Amino acid sequence: MESQNATMQMEKMIEILRQKYGSRLDDFIIPPPVFTLMQGEILAFDLQAAWLKARFPILPGYLNPYQLMQGGMIAAAVDNTLGPLSMLVAPPNVTRRIELKYSSPISPDMGHIIVFAQRLSGEGRELLLKAEVRSERGKLLARAWARHWITASE
Repeated sequence: MESQNATMQMEKMIEILRQKYGSRLDDFIIPPPVFTLMQGEILAFDLQAAWLKARFPILPGYLNPYQLMQGGMIAAAVDNTLGPLSMLVAPPNVTRRIELKYSSPISPDMGHIIVFAQRLSGEGRELLLKAEVRSERGKLLARAWARHWITASE
């Protein structure tokens, strides 16, 4: 059921991006290979409120020596949620700076993490975003703030 919803959300997102970018979308890879590699799923998004929610499994290959999710993999999940949101709400852009604050270890028995990303503001060539990483039960695991740089106008 979740997987079917995620497929529908991805298709909906691609259609919105097709309307936004037209044939230029053919120059992009949607979803990007790293999102697919991490088995990410878009659960929901709202263009008006400028937010997007994604889910990522906690895979054995993501674990550090303590058998917890490696911080860099958590950061990758955050970046893989901020990225699709930024494509939906702004012209082409890249992550310029990202800051994460980890609150709690992430263990494989949690199954998945949920990343909720939201646009805070956008002025000139800057886009400010935030994200929260939570367990499926809602426990806060990490927070992130990102500054993206708009590379080109639409």
